[in-house]
Amino acid sequence: MPNFYETDFYIWTQEQANLLRHHQWNQLDLPNLIEEIESLGRKERQELRNRLSVLIGDLLKWEYQPKERSRSWLATIRVQRREIIKLLNENPSLKPYLEEALQESYENGRDLASGETNLPLLTFPKQCLYHFEEILSDRFYPGESTTDDLMN
Repeated sequence: MPNFYETDFYIWTQEQANLLRHHQWNQLDLPNLIEEIESLGRKERQELRNRLSVLIGDLLKWEYQPKERSRSWLATIRVQRREIIKLLNENPSLKPYLEEALQESYENGRDLASGETNLPLLTFPKQCLYHFEEILSDRFYPGESTTDDLMN
């Protein structure tokens, strides 16, 4: 049987699933199957960091450019919060990784905020001042309060 891992990844995945389904253990491509399973776990961690980066970037923009606040920023904040909570509910074993992910994501969020606001990077604190519980709270919007029409 040809090994499609390098030439047609989709067909390889379908073959591996079929072999697993039919308990054909000796025909499995174990080295590549192990690598792909480990990769799935890394992707969940990466998704958490990516979503946190976007959320932190928008929270920083919200705090440091209050006159530019928009429904778009608000929507992004809300969506990212919901998706992070969903990701954590689906993968509770990621919870011990939260503090590390927060620190790694803050640097990216800071870069995003600086790039999207045209404010110097030094405008934003070097270390994250937000606590994880705050970041995910639908009541946490840092900085000055905003108008009710934007929040409703």
